[in-house]
Amino acid sequence: MYQLIRQFLFLFDAEAVHHFSMTIFRIACRIPWIRDMIRKSSTPFGPGLATEFLGLPFSNPIGLAAGFDKNALYLTELEALGFGFVEIGTVTPLPQKGNDQPRLFRLPKDKALINRMGFNNDGVKVVAERLRKWRGAKELAVGSRQSAIGNTSANTGASTLDGKSQLPTANCKLPTAHCQLIIGGNIGKNKLTPNEDAWKDYEICFQELFDCVDYFVVNVSSPNTPGLRALQEKDSLRKILSHLQMINRQRGPKPLLLKIAPDLSTEQIDDVIDLATEIRLDGLVASNTTISRDHLLTPAQRLEQIGAGGLSGKPLTQRSTDIVRYISQKTNGQLPLIASGGIFTGADAREKIDAGGSLVQVWTGFIYEGPGIVKKICSSMNG
Repeated sequence: MYQLIRQFLFLFDAEAVHHFSMTIFRIACRIPWIRDMIRKSSTPFGPGLATEFLGLPFSNPIGLAAGFDKNALYLTELEALGFGFVEIGTVTPLPQKGNDQPRLFRLPKDKALINRMGFNNDGVKVVAERLRKWRGAKELAVGSRQSAIGNTSANTGASTLDGKSQLPTANCKLPTAHCQLIIGGNIGKNKLTPNEDAWKDYEICFQELFDCVDYFVVNVSSPNTPGLRALQEKDSLRKILSHLQMINRQRGPKPLLLKIAPDLSTEQIDDVIDLATEIRLDGLVASNTTISRDHLLTPAQRLEQIGAGGLSGKPLTQRSTDIVRYISQKTNGQLPLIASGGIFTGADAREKIDAGGSLVQVWTGFIYEGPGIVKKICSSMNG
């Protein structure tokens, strides 16, 4: 069914379709019985899906990468689709419009996307407030359900312990304790912030989102903010990450990861590994989009028309897997990894996990495979 719908949707501008589709989906999910129906048909089940990563309990290892829900607008809907975690952002201190449109392009022959969004987002204060409201709604809903269960228990004489109903206890360490969805915060710098002051932008985002997300990802690897990838150099990274780790230790801490580009050389990856070890980084996300256009089926003329941007999807599958495997082998599996890049099927996800990833993230695969992708991947992995 989705393949037919996709053919129609692909007739229109990619970014416009994204907003239209998610708005319709959000409206549908406001109707409880429709939301419940979507959740029942989409939520994966089976042995071995639940996993713990960096001390956080994930209902399943399939997440949605940053860039899809930049502004934390669709968390309820994405939870209904069965995602184990969603990474919001990239979020910057100040709101920014991003690059000029059109800035998102499909490459159907390659099962790929090219984007040059440019960190368009509502700004960290707005996003943080949105997350607080979402969390509050979750707590209210769970409180109502627990109250109803407690009343039923009292009326039926259900067994209690120390006078209290035997209800599930939420993990109070998580802001999102009252749902199954783990939330990651992907943070970046504003376009106009010079690189020498980038650490200040990352600190602002880190502080504002600290009580709203379950883990952080530092994004210095997007190709769509001028000069940003220069921050992947060891000295620049050390300044940003060591400062965040200092704040993190004072406040918590929470898992702090770094997202890297697939275009790094082996020497640069080694530098990242050394730095991650030095400052006790909690893990890496491998990898972001690529600036490479090698071995694509899309005609060169079309690629020239599209222009600059980060490529994601199937062409990235092997490179991202190779990076995950290299880092895992180099560190003897001691540096935790979230694997991202070209995941469409259960086989793709299994390959990433076998290479050393603990969790996987989809993005382009979601666009091409549709809303049932989480259940399909999980069912295939279990099969």
